[in-house]
Amino acid sequence: MEKILDVNDLHVTFRTYGGTVKAVRGVSFDLHKGETLAIVGESGCGKSVTSNAVMGLVPNPPGKISNGTITFKGEELTALPEKDMRKIRGIDISMIFQDPMTALNPTLTIGTQLTEGLMEHRKTSRGKAREKALQMMNLVGIPNPEERLKQYPHQFSGGMRQRIVIAIALICEPELLIADEPTTALDVTIQAQILELFDRIQEQTGVSIVLITHDLGVVAKIADRILVMYAGKIIEEGTRKEVFYTPQHPYTRGLLKSVPRLDFKEDKLTPIDGTPPDLFSPPQGCPFTARCPMAMEVCDKVYPLQTEISKTHKVDCWLQDERAKQLLAATADNN
Repeated sequence: MEKILDVNDLHVTFRTYGGTVKAVRGVSFDLHKGETLAIVGESGCGKSVTSNAVMGLVPNPPGKISNGTITFKGEELTALPEKDMRKIRGIDISMIFQDPMTALNPTLTIGTQLTEGLMEHRKTSRGKAREKALQMMNLVGIPNPEERLKQYPHQFSGGMRQRIVIAIALICEPELLIADEPTTALDVTIQAQILELFDRIQEQTGVSIVLITHDLGVVAKIADRILVMYAGKIIEEGTRKEVFYTPQHPYTRGLLKSVPRLDFKEDKLTPIDGTPPDLFSPPQGCPFTARCPMAMEVCDKVYPLQTEISKTHKVDCWLQDERAKQLLAATADNN
């Protein structure tokens, strides 16, 4: 399968009055054509910063990509001037932002906002851009598109605004779509409709999707592979089945236990105690140590090497490292 995105050892920092925040710390992943990759984790773990880095939207200052590479279809993006990045952003790579109300301009009609990107990037005439806008509105399920093109964002419901944001992101036919919390503010029924829309669009266009979310229900519905982020690092990655049914990292298990699931009968939900570490001064070892019920002495001192559970399933955890297992077995024998 063709690889279209390759992120390698990405580091993103933010310089503030209080010090330097190490928001993303050595993130590496890839994405293949037609694949849906989900990045999950608590708020503040670095999901959105990672997606903004791919789009070239990290504000500088105070933000900075301090290390690493982002390669899209063989082209390295981090070294590109803004002028060249603008030729990729919106055409080859598009993004759906978190809040559709703030992502849309309240003073412009929906038709203007749908067609301006096409006219700017593809140099399409106004008439053809309008025809394409009507096609996109039909694709995302907006009724009466002729009338709706003349209306303003406040005249649309939350679910319909989200559909318009998706249509704007897709109108230039990008090869990569980054969806940052696309269903957060929507009720369950509209969420299901948006997820079905993603499935249909991917089937029709072959677009690759990076889905940023903390909602594991969304992940279970459409993701092919899952990356679990914590404190700026990817601590576990695997297929949807591997992460949901054989999670290896205590944090991943904690996430799954803290949300309701229909495939498991639990008497009550179990929250993860404690708070994430301060990224002004990240811990030297595993960042989850202070909250981990299974932490060992080594966890706080040395960051674990990545352990391959299978070709597709990898985890950064001392509990899965053969050296730690041998140490635990020796300790048990001595006791």
